[in-house]
Amino acid sequence: MDHSTNEKMPIYKIAKPILGLIYKIWYNPKIIGKEKIPTTGAFIIVGNHVHLMDQCNVIISTKRKIHYLAKMEYFDPNSSVGKFAWFFRGSGCIPVDRQKKDTEATSMALEVLNNHHALGLFPEGTRNAYKEPKIRELYEESGPENMSFEDFYKKIKKNKATFIEYLIELKNNKFITQDEFNDNLFNIEEFLDDLLLNHRITLDEYVDHYLLPFKFGTVSMAHKTSSVIVPYAITGTYKFRSKDLTVRYGEPFTVGDDLEKANLELQERIKQLIKESLKSSGK
Repeated sequence: MDHSTNEKMPIYKIAKPILGLIYKIWYNPKIIGKEKIPTTGAFIIVGNHVHLMDQCNVIISTKRKIHYLAKMEYFDPNSSVGKFAWFFRGSGCIPVDRQKKDTEATSMALEVLNNHHALGLFPEGTRNAYKEPKIRELYEESGPENMSFEDFYKKIKKNKATFIEYLIELKNNKFITQDEFNDNLFNIEEFLDDLLLNHRITLDEYVDHYLLPFKFGTVSMAHKTSSVIVPYAITGTYKFRSKDLTVRYGEPFTVGDDLEKANLELQERIKQLIKESLKSSGK
């Protein structure tokens, strides 16, 4: 796909106002700082990844067309998730094989930036959620005896993977009791909120467990193409007419030669945006 000639993206242009309006009505996101998104030039817009709809928040925040990487199964009409392959292709998405180092996808993403367009990435690399093998392992270790794996899976999958790991860490360090662990395994975020409210943990400790480790793809591509990075953070819950779903944008910044330092800076900027939103919500 030649992204230098695909910037018109007719499906994107037609679908955005219709689907964008439906999205706003349904999820009611509060968007803060969208004026920080550049109106010209190449940039990479990046944030935490908690839900399938995360990219929609960015798309409705700017008039710029955002090219997102999407797993290649979405482009295969024979795949169980490939029913809308035509939509992903026509919307300027870039197919990526997540089972390997996909140099072709990277090349296409760099082409987008070198042609002064906008790219959307999730530096965590995947949604912050436990995958089935990890959930099954947790079920075998801590699942209630009278609960099937299917019911356990449905209840546990709504939690952030990092929050599950944090709860396990708190139990192993004997910071919480086994009973507290068992009683709050299915509502971890609410339990951590309570620990925060009662000053048993700090906001910094809470936010330090909010994100998966960042991959270096974002800062590497920004450095190679002299593109700025626009960080954002998503907090709150995805539900009908949500009262706390918040998207907060930070100031664009450039990447220097030290990519490790740049990656840490990106993480810290997103963490700070998360803290600002959490403080605003009363946490």
